Amino acid sequence: MVPAREQPGAAMGTSEAPPPGPASAEGAALRGPGPSDDSEAAAEKVEVELAGPEPREPPEGGWGWLVMLAAMWCNGSVFGIQNSSGLLFVFMLQTFEFKDDDKMVFKTAWVSSLAMGMIFLCCPIASVFTDIIGCRKTAVVGAAVGFIGLMSSSFVSSIEPLYLTYGIIFACGCSFAYQPSLVILGHYFKKRLGLVNGIVTAGSSLFTILLPLLLKVLIKETNLFNTLRILCVFMFVLILAGFTYRPLDSNAKDKESESSRFSLFSRKKLSPPKKLFNFSIFKVTAYAVWAVGIPVALFGYFVPYVHLMKHVNETFQEEKNKEVVLMSIGITSGVGRLLFGRIADYVPGVKKVYLQVLSFFFIGLMSMMIPLCRVFGALVAVCLIMGLFDGCFISIMAPIAFALVGAQDVSQAIGFLLGLMSIPMTIGPPLAGLLRDKLGSYNVAFYLAGVPPLIGGAVLCFIPWIHDKKQREIQKTAGGEKMEKMLGNQNSLLSSSSEIFKKESDSVI
Repeated sequence: MVPAREQPGAAMGTSEAPPPGPASAEGAALRGPGPSDDSEAAAEKVEVELAGPEPREPPEGGWGWLVMLAAMWCNGSVFGIQNSSGLLFVFMLQTFEFKDDDKMVFKTAWVSSLAMGMIFLCCPIASVFTDIIGCRKTAVVGAAVGFIGLMSSSFVSSIEPLYLTYGIIFACGCSFAYQPSLVILGHYFKKRLGLVNGIVTAGSSLFTILLPLLLKVLIKETNLFNTLRILCVFMFVLILAGFTYRPLDSNAKDKESESSRFSLFSRKKLSPPKKLFNFSIFKVTAYAVWAVGIPVALFGYFVPYVHLMKHVNETFQEEKNKEVVLMSIGITSGVGRLLFGRIADYVPGVKKVYLQVLSFFFIGLMSMMIPLCRVFGALVAVCLIMGLFDGCFISIMAPIAFALVGAQDVSQAIGFLLGLMSIPMTIGPPLAGLLRDKLGSYNVAFYLAGVPPLIGGAVLCFIPWIHDKKQREIQKTAGGEKMEKMLGNQNSLLSSSSEIFKKESDSVI
């Protein structure tokens, strides 16, 4: 073995016999009970093993492109159906409406609202399953449950069973299929994560554009129930897409440690267990503010998606192609996801939050302008702008989560956020339906729907300042601890050396 070049105090702890001569005594003295490089290296090795293997660098392509397409189909099939709920809402009213029931709008709104809320409410649980059994199994099982729920919805005879089959079973399955699609992208992409997220989330925009046309034809040619059965095809393809979420192979360091398992056989036993619900991420102040500001902004977010078509039918009765308003949102939402997803790659770290602030400002403003549009063309223009900034908000959620908590905790960070988002997104549309039933129009409902995004956007403005302040504190503390550790090591070396020389002098005497 070629001996390493000696450093000051490096002779301590060496296992090789010293050369004969005067240096031998000195070497023997220095091999005393003081701290050694070998022991420090061993301690470092144990610490690394306890922390787990280093994450593999994302390949930035390869199989990841197929994963991206699968995740794109997931976003399209899940949120394309949900974003078309305004059209389904109208046909549900026509299918189940009773003339003596003056609260039918309120009751029917609960179906789509409950479905959207459950998708996000189940995300924290889906994130736990993603951590335990992996992205692939979670996505496949979720898509299968969604298929069962949607198929069951096509056999009901009244509105109430849809709360269970469509609003809970179908939505929960979609949640378990959707959440892994957010996490798996970070395994394959890092430098292009913003762009890839934009492409993936554009899937829902593409489906939002095409599904209203398809649903209109299907429902007229068949009926609501046969249309739901045809939509099950989308969920079946989603099951197949989930199989592409292949976990990455072990990196070289993992394989090397695998080959040395005889010397490190207890590594896995020493590894700390991963928490099922890692609530410690809320100790990250910037993330906690983000997890409050987003739900606040979303109390009115889903109202236009559910009630816009009903409002158009009441206000613009002579228009023939009323579904153009939903298509307009879908078209510009796709453009916004691609555009702002790419822009987010050039915006450093947490400052991406400012893009969400901008999006909430315009979404709130456009919601307030919907009742003011007396010309159909003006309403289409409002929907185009709303869709553009809706795409901005959606496409940069995952990159912001990675910037706030890091890759290790991003799964549960996104899961908790989506769970909190479920509350306002579930409550908002039924309240808007109740206001419509009581007041006879949607004007007040749309005015009020524009207020929460403005408030939530104002809250998000504080996140970059909070994050930067915390980072400075961490760097200052880390610098102090490093200096203290260095001084402690030097004092320990001096103390050990003095004890050794004292023993040697005592033995000479």
